[in-house]
Amino acid sequence: MYLNNYQYFKKNETFILALLISISIFVRIPVILLFGDTSLENEWEVLVDNLIVHGTLSLRNFDGFLLPDLLLPPLYSIYLYFFSLFNLEEQNYIRLILSSQVLLSSISVVVFYEINKLFFSKKISFYSSLFFSLFPLHVYACGQISSISLQSFLTILFFYFFFQFTNKKNFLSIFLFSFTSGLLMLLRGEFIIIFFVSILYLLFFLKIPLKNIFLIFLISLLTISPYLVRNLITFKTVTITKSFGYNLWKGNNINSTVEGSVLIENNLQNQINQISKDHLYEINFDKIFLNQALKNIKENPKRYLKLFTQKLASFLFIDIKSSQPNYYNPFHYLPILILGVTALIGIYLSDKKSLQLNYLILIFFVNVIIFSIFFILPRYKLVILPLQIVFSNILVEYIKIKFFYSNESTD
Repeated sequence: MYLNNYQYFKKNETFILALLISISIFVRIPVILLFGDTSLENEWEVLVDNLIVHGTLSLRNFDGFLLPDLLLPPLYSIYLYFFSLFNLEEQNYIRLILSSQVLLSSISVVVFYEINKLFFSKKISFYSSLFFSLFPLHVYACGQISSISLQSFLTILFFYFFFQFTNKKNFLSIFLFSFTSGLLMLLRGEFIIIFFVSILYLLFFLKIPLKNIFLIFLISLLTISPYLVRNLITFKTVTITKSFGYNLWKGNNINSTVEGSVLIENNLQNQINQISKDHLYEINFDKIFLNQALKNIKENPKRYLKLFTQKLASFLFIDIKSSQPNYYNPFHYLPILILGVTALIGIYLSDKKSLQLNYLILIFFVNVIIFSIFFILPRYKLVILPLQIVFSNILVEYIKIKFFYSNESTD
C-alpha cells in the first residue's frame, strides 16, 4: 500500500488530495441516496417557489402582496434557485442539490488539509482531514436541504484565504478573502461579527496596512451591494437581514431550551397581529421580538444567564437534553464529546506566540459566545468542527513528542 510508504506519502501531494476527495465523495453518495431529503420544505420551498414564479425573494404573502423577504439571508435561496434553472423533475432537482453539497463538502476537506499543513506535519494533516471527512455530522449534513453545508464550505475557504492573504498580501489573496467574506455575510447574519473581529485582528495584531484593510472592505461591500441596494430601495434601510430580534427571542423566552423555542405567547401574538401589512412588516415584526427578548432577560437575568451557560456547554460538548431524533446515537454524540474535550486541552497546550493559532482560538470562542446568546441546533456544530480538529491536533502533536518522540522529520 502506498500509505505504508512514508516517502511516497510525503512527496506525492496529488495522490493525497485525490485520495481525500475520493473518499469524501464515496462515503457521501450512499448517504444522500438513502437518507437525504427528498423535497424542499418550509421556508426554502416558499422562497424558491416565489423566485421561480414571481421573480421575488419573498416569504410572506398578504392577499396577493408578496413582501420581499428580510428575515433570512439570501445566498442559500439563490443557491437552490440556481439548480431549478435546469428544469428537472423534483426528485432529480433535489438530488442535484445534494450532489452539489457532496462536492462542496469534499472540496472543503482538501482545503482543510492545506490549512492544517500551516501548523502540522503532512501526516497529521492527512489523518485529521480524513477524520473531518468521515465525521458523522459532516457526512450527514450533505443530505439536508440546509445552508449548513454551504456555510461549512465557505467558512473553511474563509480561513484558507485569510492565511493566504496574511502570507502573500497580493491582490488575488485580498480579493478571494474579501469575496468569500461577502458571500458569508449573505449566508449567515452572525458572520458580520466574525468579519469585523477578523479585520480588527488583521489591523492590530498582524499589522496589515490600512490601504489593504480598506480594499478588503471595498470588495466585501461590492459583493453584498446588490442586496444592500435592494433593501435600501424596498425598506429604506441599509441591512442584509432583520432577524436579530426574532433569533434573540427564540433563544430567550419562557419556553426556551438550549435549542430555542418558537412557541409564541398570546400577548406577543396580539402585538404581531396589529402590525401593518406593508413593506415595513418584517422590520416591525423583528422589533417586537427584540423588545420582548430584552424584557425577558431584564426581568429574569438569572434564568437566562443559566440558559446561556447551558447553551455554551452544549456547543462545546453535547446537549444532554436534546429533543432531536438520533442525537444520542453513539456514532453522533461520542465523536462530538471526545472532540470537545481534546480541543480545549489543545487550546491550553497551544503556542501562545503563534498569531495564526491565536486568531483561530479567538474566532472559535467568538462563535461559541454568539451562538450561545441565541440558540444551539445540532448542525451548528459544523461551524466550529474544523477549529476543534485543529486544536485537537495540537494535543496529538504534544502526545507524539512527549511519549513517542522519534527522529522522523515533521516535514
